[in-house]
Amino acid sequence: MIERYTRPEMAALWSEETKYAAWARVEVLASTAQASLGVVPGAALADIRRAPLPAVARIRELEAERDHEILAFLAAWTETMPADSARWVHHGMTSYDLVDTAQGLLLAHSVDLVLDAAHKLTGLLIDRALEHWDTVCVARTHGVHAEPTTFGHKLAVHAHALHRCTGRLTAARRAVAVGTLSGAVGTYSHISPQVEQYVCGELGLGVEPVPTQVVARDRHAELLGALAILGAVVEQFVLEMRLLQRTEVGEVEEPRSGAYQGSSAMPHKRNPTTSERLCGLARVLRANAGAAYENIALWHERDLAHSSVERVVLPDSLAVAHYQLVSAAELLAGLTVHPERMARNLGATRGLVHSSEVFLGLTADGTDRESAYRLVQAAAEDAHATGSTLAEALAARGMHAPDAWFEPRRFLGNRDHLKSRLDNLKKEHQQHVDM
Repeated sequence: MIERYTRPEMAALWSEETKYAAWARVEVLASTAQASLGVVPGAALADIRRAPLPAVARIRELEAERDHEILAFLAAWTETMPADSARWVHHGMTSYDLVDTAQGLLLAHSVDLVLDAAHKLTGLLIDRALEHWDTVCVARTHGVHAEPTTFGHKLAVHAHALHRCTGRLTAARRAVAVGTLSGAVGTYSHISPQVEQYVCGELGLGVEPVPTQVVARDRHAELLGALAILGAVVEQFVLEMRLLQRTEVGEVEEPRSGAYQGSSAMPHKRNPTTSERLCGLARVLRANAGAAYENIALWHERDLAHSSVERVVLPDSLAVAHYQLVSAAELLAGLTVHPERMARNLGATRGLVHSSEVFLGLTADGTDRESAYRLVQAAAEDAHATGSTLAEALAARGMHAPDAWFEPRRFLGNRDHLKSRLDNLKKEHQQHVDM
């Protein structure tokens, strides 16, 4: 995990101390279940429960001797136990009964952090979309001025997209929040399925229905795929903010600290560095998703090829996604919007953005479609060439368009219909927050 792009609460979840504490919890629960079945003696269970968590440094020392992290952990943890009790630790289990079950718990908690941040950003997008629902600006297709829209409409697009991401993440959480305590090849050869049911139930996890030696890796791929889509949706939002911050556009500006310095050479620069950073991190999430897809196919009941990959892509992807969401929310909360610049840009093409209104007005008045299109297109070319307004260019060709055809709000007559959808999203989101 890269500290620069990891929030403290996510870093704490993926620390070595937290991982080993989760391992110990799984082992204690397994021993508890084994004791209830009469397998592990009660005195041994008491010693297992009392054993302190070993220091990470001690586990590393023993790992250097054994070249096996799980055996090193077990050796370090049982050092303080009486030998007659220590022999019952990990009874009937294999390494990944411990690793995957504990990992399912950590993944569930990590996704909860990401979901919480996603819900907060969704709520903020909804609120700022409603705030600017009537702030008229120009829409652009292919990077070129198209027709009038509103800044609120722009933000509502991203609010709905992020809401869909929370649905995917919720499903992915269910997929990864599973465990298995089923033995060396998943046949429960030396451990009762009742142990698995107890442990996973206590941890709030589901159970892998037909295990091998590991939990199926399509589950992790589903999570990283959902995170990759989430990252792309955040990227879509912040890319729009980047584009609107260009000098020649200047419609919004992201917040900056008082200590901000944009360039080592050019003191005037006010670069959209937060937006750019979040766009870049989306690429990491997409790349990591590809690695997770590669992890699905393992040799027979398992191999070890997935392990090294997961040590990188699982914590990194969750950390990056969480960082993206929190940072995007901070950007949006402090975003300065310039309606006056939006109005100026809307008029920059001297009425050309109203060409479709003029075109349809002519056809409604009886002009055939082809003739109307050609007339407006030719007038638009004249306006480009001469610097005149579209109305002036039309007049020069003998067509006097009513002023009403050049009113931006004629394009926005159905915005209440769109707003009702945003209002419904706000209600749905509020119901989630109140749960």
